[in-house]
Amino acid sequence: MDGNDLRDQLSAGPVLMPGVWDALSARLAAGAGFGTVFVSGYATAGTQLGLPDFGYLTQTEIADVARRVCGAIPDTCVVVDGDTGYGNALNTIRTVRLYEDAGAAGIFLEDQVWPKRCGHMEGKRVVPVNEWLSKLEAALSTRKALFVVARTDARAAIGVDDAVDRARQAARLGVDAIFVEAPQGLDEMKVIADATPNTIRVANMVEGGKTPLLTPKELHDLGYDLVVSPLSGLLAATKALADAYGTLQAEGTLRDHLETVVDFDAFGTVIDLERHYELDARYRAD
Repeated sequence: MDGNDLRDQLSAGPVLMPGVWDALSARLAAGAGFGTVFVSGYATAGTQLGLPDFGYLTQTEIADVARRVCGAIPDTCVVVDGDTGYGNALNTIRTVRLYEDAGAAGIFLEDQVWPKRCGHMEGKRVVPVNEWLSKLEAALSTRKALFVVARTDARAAIGVDDAVDRARQAARLGVDAIFVEAPQGLDEMKVIADATPNTIRVANMVEGGKTPLLTPKELHDLGYDLVVSPLSGLLAATKALADAYGTLQAEGTLRDHLETVVDFDAFGTVIDLERHYELDARYRAD
């Protein structure tokens, strides 16, 4: 599905998109009923590399993850973390093409200095505003239908007023949504919304992050209709895996703790095992 499908979803009301990082997490999110998911750079760095979101991932690594996710859930919109575009405006053009070729519906493009870091970590720096705007302009002129989100991390690096000014300038270019990362408190969120009329705004809900956790309805009332919850699945999966491995190490088996795992056959349903049995039977050469 492309960016027009995401635009249609937003025209009907707030869109909540959970973070995913591989085909399995994407299938589980789509199975839960989400119409849009977000390929999180933080989650992908943590799961694919076992490293923090410090700019270690490359453009093509994220594009490969996006391709697998889009292939696993073709009826779901997939928005992909584009970080800084992985270089200058020319690199951004390539990133946009790679993501659209992968099947992505949208991209986030931010104004951090590379190597970037998670928006809720300390020590962020941003590039001059014109450098960021040139990348956004390149993305807009290159895309076919990709939904372009302009993300600024200037709130932490410079201040909320500068972040708002950057968001306004991005909106004037014609981006589909603006995203002021990590506002600290409801008052700042309201300031940002009031200062950026007639645009779709993104809210980033990170458990343990700098912004208060709110429901999509509460965020809509504040003026935010595209809601990303990038780490909910990752943090839940990490706890579940740590608990299961700890029990397995301590007891040598999960025999007395089967309630902590899905049934073997139930997992087969998640990965569509029955359809593959049917395909195998149809094309078997014996």
